[in-house]
Amino acid sequence: MHTPLRWRRLAVAAACVLASGWPVFASATDEPPLHEVQAPHYGDTLFHFFQSQYFTSITTLMVSQHFERVAPHADEAEVLRGGMLLTYGLHREAGEIFTRLIEKGAPPAVRDRAWFYLAKIRYQRGYLAPAEEALARVEQALPPELEEERGLLQANLLMARSDYSGAAKALSAMSAKAPDARYVRFNLGIAQIKSGDKAGGTALLDELGQAYAENEEFRALRDRANLALGFAALADKQPQAARTYLARVRLKSLEANKALLGFGWAADALNDPQLALAPWLELSGREVSDSAALEARIAVPYAYAELGAYAQSLTHYQNAIADFERERGSLDASIEAIRSGQLVDALLASNPGDDMGKAWRMDVLPELPHAAHLTALLAQHEFQEAFKNLRDLRYLTANLQAWRGKLDTFNDMLETRRKAFAERLPQVRARASEAGIENLRQRLDAAQAQVTQGEADQDGVAFADGKQRELLARIARVKAMTAQPDAAPDIAQARDRVRLAAGTLTWQLAQTYPERVWEARKNLQVIREGLAQAQRRDAALAQAQRDEPARFDLFDQRIKALSPVIDAMLPRLAALSKEQQGLMQDIAVAELTRQKARLDAYAMQARFAVAQLYDRANKGADDASKP
Repeated sequence: MHTPLRWRRLAVAAACVLASGWPVFASATDEPPLHEVQAPHYGDTLFHFFQSQYFTSITTLMVSQHFERVAPHADEAEVLRGGMLLTYGLHREAGEIFTRLIEKGAPPAVRDRAWFYLAKIRYQRGYLAPAEEALARVEQALPPELEEERGLLQANLLMARSDYSGAAKALSAMSAKAPDARYVRFNLGIAQIKSGDKAGGTALLDELGQAYAENEEFRALRDRANLALGFAALADKQPQAARTYLARVRLKSLEANKALLGFGWAADALNDPQLALAPWLELSGREVSDSAALEARIAVPYAYAELGAYAQSLTHYQNAIADFERERGSLDASIEAIRSGQLVDALLASNPGDDMGKAWRMDVLPELPHAAHLTALLAQHEFQEAFKNLRDLRYLTANLQAWRGKLDTFNDMLETRRKAFAERLPQVRARASEAGIENLRQRLDAAQAQVTQGEADQDGVAFADGKQRELLARIARVKAMTAQPDAAPDIAQARDRVRLAAGTLTWQLAQTYPERVWEARKNLQVIREGLAQAQRRDAALAQAQRDEPARFDLFDQRIKALSPVIDAMLPRLAALSKEQQGLMQDIAVAELTRQKARLDAYAMQARFAVAQLYDRANKGADDASKP
């Protein structure tokens, strides 16, 4: 046996393998490398992606692509979209994206990634020859993470064709320092054994079977390596070596039951049924839904019969038959619960989630009668995929129902905006016209007249400020008083001082004339620009008054167009959900039916063995009665 290609990275990792050379990450929560994002909308997509909000990420991306908002990252965005579609099981759509990138002559980095993911998709769908063809088209070196997966994919394609020698050669070339090196060595060991190099494969698996394992994942791999070694040794009629290997498997591991069963058969092969009893008795006390525990139910009485303890053997056979009958009834009850829909409802209730996609996992067994029957079922890839599809359909149904309600809200919002726009825009335009443009025009005329007057007179009087104008007026009044013939002597004596003051002020105005002209012209330009801006704003308001109703109508049309689409999709989703639930139930019933068939086979063996024991007892009685 061999381990299929271990897709340790989710298919969503394709989203991270961008033309910029990003590596594949173990999860979206890992720290990404620095990457310059030139399009803000593309950055928004990546933000949702790294928050593990994949549905929001892909919908945001598709909207941005529709409005051509991700142009600087067009190829990257397509790889991202293809990768996320792949996580939802949309192999055909993802394949079309990668094929299109290849055909349009994408950069080599993007092209090679597209060929790789196309090969991966085809392998997952069972199209082995097209997968090999696509994999052969990868020309340049991929990033280390993808290069490793490429080697594993190549090896699994070879093993799928029973070319174990070629698979062993491909795996041998892979780096021992790769993150998945232990999985590479495990697959290599299996390939070597199946290709005839039993010594090399056994040595490799034996090394794995004794290696330090720092976490549960690698401890499980170590158990599997020892289990593979044990059963390979049994097949080669080396029971003592098989016992050595199987003794390394932990008693509380996923492989423990198979190891206990094989440990007993190794002892039996050594003609030591007494030694076989210990593991078999332990195994027979475990959950009867496990196939190894079922076999132990009849292996124990077999060992007793080999030891000559026929009474104990008969008792255990009869107990096994009774257990098989009870288990058969439990399976019938479980099948009935499955057909009634309890299984699906309980699974959905026990395994909630906020998003859809292949990254989600089923972790909790539901509270059902005889729930242990479901353990083997839930471990099946086919059932897991069927349940994920059903859950995705339910998620989409809820999403569309939510959007159906939002459309009503959007209608209300649109009507509110129409009303507010109709009421406020004329008022805004009126205020802008009355208080803004007319006032600026008057200021512009006054400023223009001032500049014209000053430049015509060539003196500074036209540009005098308020204080200076007041002084000029006072001087003029005083001059008039001193010029009167009947003026008092003291007033007449002030003529020279008034003339001096008038000359001083005139001189000051003449001195500041150039500066005042420059400031007046600058102020005139500021007023002109302000008037032009106000006129543009008024024109924009006028344009908005003409165009905004059309935009409101466009939004209204879009909302009305979406309503029938959603109304049409909801029944389709309901029908697909019902169909998918039926498929799930059929898969579950088929698995439990297979368990029933296995039970029937064991029960038949047990009954046949009981009959043999009775025949042996009857023959012994007959022999004893003979003289």
